[in-house]
This record gives sequence, structure tokens and C-alpha cells, in this order.
Amino acid sequence: MIRPPLVGFAGSGILPAVRITNLRRARGAALALLAACAAPPAPAPLRAGLDGSDPAAFAAIAEAFAAANPGCSLAWLPAAREVGPAAGARIGLVQHGAGRVRIERAAGAVQADVGAGDALVLGPGERASFAAPVGLLVFGVPASPSALLPRAIRPDHDPRLTDTPGGCATDGAVYRRMLLTWRAANGPYTFHGLNVHRVRIDDSFTHYHPRDGGFDEFYLVQATRDGARLLTTARVDAIERRAIGRAEVEHLFATLPLRAGDLVYLPRGLAHRALGGALVQVITVPGFVPGAEIGLDHHLRAINERLGLAGDAALPLHAAAAAGPVVR
Repeated sequence: MIRPPLVGFAGSGILPAVRITNLRRARGAALALLAACAAPPAPAPLRAGLDGSDPAAFAAIAEAFAAANPGCSLAWLPAAREVGPAAGARIGLVQHGAGRVRIERAAGAVQADVGAGDALVLGPGERASFAAPVGLLVFGVPASPSALLPRAIRPDHDPRLTDTPGGCATDGAVYRRMLLTWRAANGPYTFHGLNVHRVRIDDSFTHYHPRDGGFDEFYLVQATRDGARLLTTARVDAIERRAIGRAEVEHLFATLPLRAGDLVYLPRGLAHRALGGALVQVITVPGFVPGAEIGLDHHLRAINERLGLAGDAALPLHAAAAAGPVVR
């Protein structure tokens, strides 16, 4: 038997004190370990190319998304000819291809032309068939869409969908069309299970969606200019406390280049900002919850001022959004 190193001190009064100290240390270490285990992992972006070159990357996105959103699912159909009926609702986003779609529903079949940038809305039990194959990103959601929603939504062909500046695109030459939105004030087609808008992002403000009461976000990239990129960081709490030191500035943000055909998953709690020009479908689940888009640029400006950073040495920020708090 291996004896403890303190044998022989039992009658001296030292052992009880040492035992108490060791117990306190062990208890503190155990509590710290429990806290570390209980803390959720830092959110990070996930990217998959939809060209089929890396199916494992898409599988990782689908798994992470389903785990964070019970009752939801995600599938990529690179050459869809049919989407069969299911118990829940599906929202399909056409990434490439074009042709006629027939959607069968209890109220009667509807037909429409569809192409890249369009959305399909399928309620429980409804099915879609395509005259020609299309690349289709399909979200399964537990909420059921209204029977009044169009089953094919075409942002570039529907006269009810006009440019709506806001969010990640606020300038005068904005292209931003709300296919499915949370509030009727933002667009004619409302649905709380999933929101999507097609937008050209040149310079968005830095923001995040909170873990509690927020939503996950996807970028389905359809076209890009040279230099299109996404800046991300998980250090939201430190930025809001303005507790960023000079040594941390250089590596605070990660840069993710954007390419046509990318699907980027931005989980709740991850701060992000898109730059450089990209045409994307911005998809949010469970939908764009009002008050859950929280800006950080005013904090970044304050950090730059405190550290005396300017020019290329400064933290990147959206100048207009840095004037004060932004919550949308």
C-alpha cells in the first residue's frame, strides 16, 4: 500500500489543517472543472461548399444546426426532381437551376416557374416536383406556414417584394428583398419558423444574436466580388465589457473569405460582419426575432479610443453604426 506523504504528523495538529486545505483545494478544482464542463463551447462559423467536394463539412453544419434547434433539419439536394411529403413544414431555397415546379397541396395543386434566389414553401404533407433538376437547400421547421403564403416566392419577379434598406444593407443603392419576414411592416409574407431575405452586402455593421432569445443565421452565397469576406469573433462578452487589451487586437477577428456556392452557418452568440460585396440569402431560424440583433461597433470604437489605435492598427468597425448602441 502506498502511504500518504503526511504519515507521522497525526498527533501534531498539522494533519487536520492540511486535510482541510487539501479538501478545499480539491473542492475548488472540482467546482472549476464542473463550471468548465457546464459552459457551452465558444460559437464558431462553419462553412461548406455546395459543389459536393466536401460532404463532411455540410454534414457537420446539418448536425450542429439540428442539435441547436430541436425539431429542425437541413438537407442539400444538388439535383432535386422531387421533394416528397413530410409531417412538418419545409422551406426550400433554389441555389441553381431553373424550371417549372408543381406543388401538390390539400387546397389543390399550384405551378410556378422558379430559379436561383427563389424560395419554396411546403406545409405538412405537401410535395413538390420539378420539370428540370434544381439545386435546393431544404430546411425542415416545426412551425406550419399559413395556407395564404405563396408556395413559390420569387424576389426578382414578385411586384410585392421591393427593396427594403436595413439590417446588413442600409445604403441608398441597396438590394434587399424580404422573402419571409417576422413582421408585416417589413414585407408581405410573414412566417415565424424561418425568415429569409436576399441581399447584396457591401459593408454590414458588426453584430451578434444572443444565445438566449436569439436565432441562428446562415449565409447562402450566390455571387461575390473579389475581396468578399466575413469577419467573426466569439469574444462578445469581452467586447461589451471593453476588456480587450492591445495584445489581443490583432487576433480578435477571424477572416472567412466568401465564395459563390458557400453555405456559412453562424450560430447564436457569434459576432459577425460581412464586407466586400456578396449576394446572399440570409436565413434565420427560428426567424428574425425583434430585438435580437445587437450591434458592437460602438464598443469597438471605444476600445480603439482607449488603446489609441488608428488606421490599419485599429479594430475594424462600421463607422455609421459606431455612433451609439444599435439594437434591431
